[in-house]
Amino acid sequence: MREIVLDTETTGLDPNEGHRIVEIGAVELVNHLPTGKTYHQYINPERDMPQEAFDVHGISSEFLSDKPVFPKIADAFLEFVGEAKLVIHNAAFDMKFLNAELGWAGTRLLPREQALDTLEIARKRYPGAQNSLDALCRRFSIDNSMREKHGALLDSEILAEVYLELVGGRQPGLSLASSSSTDSNTTTAVADFTAMARPKPLGPRLTDAEKARHQEFIKTLGPDQLWPK
Repeated sequence: MREIVLDTETTGLDPNEGHRIVEIGAVELVNHLPTGKTYHQYINPERDMPQEAFDVHGISSEFLSDKPVFPKIADAFLEFVGEAKLVIHNAAFDMKFLNAELGWAGTRLLPREQALDTLEIARKRYPGAQNSLDALCRRFSIDNSMREKHGALLDSEILAEVYLELVGGRQPGLSLASSSSTDSNTTTAVADFTAMARPKPLGPRLTDAEKARHQEFIKTLGPDQLWPK
């Protein structure tokens, strides 16, 4: 099962008011385990950066001026995502921006049902509690000390840990029957394992003195002891 934990940073709250995505970060999970594959891209929004947005993520217009515009990165982003489930905190926000950008770029849109909202999961599990990403990190004792400002890739990495806690803990169930590798499309079954004989047998581990002491100890056990039998 392939999942993509995803986050975006933007110039504001609503693409219908001219706001744009400025950063996308994503982390790949397979069977609830990080694969080490990530996607990270800064994007030139072709507009100014409002101060209130800069205060949140610290990304300036000057920094973004030489970054690619969204249509230039759309295909690579969609290729990374593929058909995987998108794990997003407050998915409605990010999906609205992503589909606005994808629509303006003239590419395919992402179905809303492709997204899994961790905020909804948290609200159902902890009704009435604070369920921001920072609050969930405190609840699960996840280190987010590096999160001085919002950043799409860092937030995705933190959200991946939060998500695994929300769905039942960071260590998934183990199956000793078989293990599979998604990259190689191979499966190794425990039942197929055959032990090979050593080309040279191991030597004895006990010394003669230890053997002699063992025999003396057996004599102290009385006539009904089983060792000589």
